[in-house]
Amino acid sequence: MTRAEWSRDTIYVGGEWITPGGLVCDVENPATEQVVGTIRTATAHDAANAVLAARLANQAWSQTTPAYRRGLLLDLSVALRSREEIIVETLVAEVGAPADIALSSHLGQALAVLDQYADLLSTFSFSEVVGHTRVLREPAGVVAAITPWNYPLYQLMAKVAPALAAGCPVVAKPAELTPLSAFLLADALEEIGLPAGVFNLVPGSGSEVGGVLSSHPDVDVVSFTGSVGVGRIVAATASDTVKRVCLELGGKSASIVLPSADLERAVTATVENVMFNSGQTCAAWTRLLVPQDRLDEALVTAASVADSLVVGDPLADGTYLGPVISAKQRDSVLAFIDGAVADGGSVVAGGTTRPDDLDTGHYLRPTVIAGLPATSRVAQEEVFGPVLVVLPYDDVDDAVAIANDSAYGLGGAVWADDVDEAFAVAQRLRTGRVDINGAEWNPAAPFGGYKQSGNGREMGQWGLDEFLEVKAVQMPAAKGSA
Repeated sequence: MTRAEWSRDTIYVGGEWITPGGLVCDVENPATEQVVGTIRTATAHDAANAVLAARLANQAWSQTTPAYRRGLLLDLSVALRSREEIIVETLVAEVGAPADIALSSHLGQALAVLDQYADLLSTFSFSEVVGHTRVLREPAGVVAAITPWNYPLYQLMAKVAPALAAGCPVVAKPAELTPLSAFLLADALEEIGLPAGVFNLVPGSGSEVGGVLSSHPDVDVVSFTGSVGVGRIVAATASDTVKRVCLELGGKSASIVLPSADLERAVTATVENVMFNSGQTCAAWTRLLVPQDRLDEALVTAASVADSLVVGDPLADGTYLGPVISAKQRDSVLAFIDGAVADGGSVVAGGTTRPDDLDTGHYLRPTVIAGLPATSRVAQEEVFGPVLVVLPYDDVDDAVAIANDSAYGLGGAVWADDVDEAFAVAQRLRTGRVDINGAEWNPAAPFGGYKQSGNGREMGQWGLDEFLEVKAVQMPAAKGSA
């Protein structure tokens, strides 16, 4: 199935749809391997023009009031909700996300982030008094928002909403594999009357368009979400102009099941967490840590849950896993599984064979691996597919040590009968977020990583701070004072 909205030959720059100088590129549906849309990509010249448009818009936009910007965010929320059907269809087509997940998590979380920033603007103080100093929080300037393919609309909203709320114009570069939902966001922003140049959309390659954005002297902040390798390149190219770089990178998060926990509940939730969005979630709990004496029980439960999850057509009722994003990504995941087996690991669920009756599409079985040390490659590197590694531990100190023995530190989970017991362990983890006993996501709480999972934070007031500069204005003593 194709839609007229999925054939785009223009980009959005300076409040106008213009024809870029790049090539026409296909957008593939990973479930069918069929081309469902096309875009014409931006060139380095187009990206520079978008930065110029944002720079020209910066002065006026930065002087707008929080109340005005809040009104536009609320209008954007309405405009996106009116496009719910086409947005969900687009996310299913370009990501392969099951329709109910595209609605609840891809679109739903994007709207939750947007609404949260609209609420925050009604209470956030851009000025405070510290002694004889007035401290001002001012827009940081032009923001380059570079986003990945796993949650294309949500990831874009996590940058665009706080940047606009702060008073910063944006130049957005969506992932090459999933550009279509970004065009729908641009349509909505145009509809609500966002001033020209405040939002600009330049799809294209990371090496060409992304390189211009990260290195351009008129870009003040680069907000990037993606792999550690590309994050290093973004940070390096941005360093010449000493601009702020906010990085949200990979993860290898641990889910620790303490001896007192409900093992079946914890293991079930962990497997479902890892397999959600076909395993393409940076903060997924891809290492399950269980007490040594309950390892066999945990493996039986994990295998049973993995085998029960339905892999198939994203449009079919009951589907939990659609395909992964591309043939290249599928091959990468399969190589990890093969490598784990070669290292002596045991595949207790899933594996490298195709799911039944799915000869077309980039599908994988939800896979559970055991029998490897915590230092093995599959237990240390980010797989970014539906693969869980189960690791035994001797005592709580050992569990904490294993969890922290990672180059990453993005997320994690702790399970226990007593919340205080779990909280004590959560405090010892070197990671940016910990969920206790399956606690729900909170769009007002900070999200980001320790170590090579990045720097900076998204969401809530911490996400707003990413796009603000702080100015101290020293006030003179009043006449007649001592």
